[in-house]
Amino acid sequence: MVRGHMQATSNTDSHALMPLPLDERIQALDVLRGFALLGIFLMNVDFMVRPLVAIRDILPATLHGLDYAAAWFIFTFVQGKFWTLFSLLFGMGFAVMMTRAERAGRDFVRPYLRRSVALLGFGLIHACLIWAGDILVMYALVAFVLLLGFRHLRMNWLWRLALLLYLVPVLTYSIGMARTYHALHSTPAAYAQKVEEREKAHEKWVNKVAVAEPLLLHGSYTAMSRQRTRDLVDHWWYVFLEGPMILGVFLFGVWLIRSGRMVKPQAHLPFFRRMLRWTLLPGILLALLASWCSTSFIPGLETPLSQVSLMLLQISSMLLCLGYLSALMLWLQHPGGARVLAWLAPAGRMALTNYLLQSLVSTWLFYGYGLGLAVHFSRAWQVVYVLLFYALQLLLSRWWLSRYRYGPMEWLWRYLTYLRRPPMRIVAASM
Repeated sequence: MVRGHMQATSNTDSHALMPLPLDERIQALDVLRGFALLGIFLMNVDFMVRPLVAIRDILPATLHGLDYAAAWFIFTFVQGKFWTLFSLLFGMGFAVMMTRAERAGRDFVRPYLRRSVALLGFGLIHACLIWAGDILVMYALVAFVLLLGFRHLRMNWLWRLALLLYLVPVLTYSIGMARTYHALHSTPAAYAQKVEEREKAHEKWVNKVAVAEPLLLHGSYTAMSRQRTRDLVDHWWYVFLEGPMILGVFLFGVWLIRSGRMVKPQAHLPFFRRMLRWTLLPGILLALLASWCSTSFIPGLETPLSQVSLMLLQISSMLLCLGYLSALMLWLQHPGGARVLAWLAPAGRMALTNYLLQSLVSTWLFYGYGLGLAVHFSRAWQVVYVLLFYALQLLLSRWWLSRYRYGPMEWLWRYLTYLRRPPMRIVAASM
């Protein structure tokens, strides 16, 4: 659904790209962002209660009953799927901004460079001072690549290259599985060397967890910030591991906007119906198969089935992401569905603020330098906490945007992007 048209309003400086007016936003994107926020929080909360390094053990042996069911459900139907959806929406936002600039004959590169630099700054602050599981730094770095190397990609290449880049990890997992199998079934010397490598990797992981757990529960804010900074520096190479995949998702988001499918969804309902049929059920089946193959990816204890599980998770994440998106787009076309989903839009308009707020409040609640309540939140109670906190965010976002045009972080981001102060307060029309 589009309110108004994606055309820039004229002003005294016809070459300056300005913030998108409220009546020109694509409402469906705000709804999808609001929906993605819930899934991301459901996934991230376990990474806040436990050290990040410990999350390789998805379903620890200590989980039983509702805790096991909650962890299994999130691993199967949430983890990876909503992160992919959020990435898809980031690519759509890039395309919307670029399309407006092209239609108005205005500069796009410099404002978007400033936007990406600002996002990188937000991400570095978030990763070092609040929570090490940040995704904003990666988004900003990949956004530079998207801007400088792929913004003029032809339409018929967009989705093809997107698919190719997204499947890079599947190729990586396949190579890793083949090398492990070959080493374990070749010469005795190669077998012994591989066993030794696996034992060292496992010992290293166990030691990291042993250090990280007491730090999370009892460490000072300064100690935790130092550790977060070390984690960020130590994992700089992740940009080469995950960057191509994220770029692929960004490109598919660009394609969905430039093809008009997300701009005028009413004209493309058959497309969304087909995509729902092709993605939702296959995605569910592959996700179930992945969770059956393995739910443990502890270094040194990998098996061929765990590698197969990773490959299936990669494929099912995109399929379910597109299935969820299609279902919501179709539901939005019904008056009843639109009324329900409208509650998600304000949270989606404040996605950056809400994402950072989730991290800020949760780390204070769980970590030792805050209330230190991590040990009291089982997996099932984590879900209850997320649902209550998210409901509060929906209400607060709705209240805030009834008085202000942007969320606090969205306002700052726009200011740094356009180098002009956007009006913040909503001025009531005079009678």
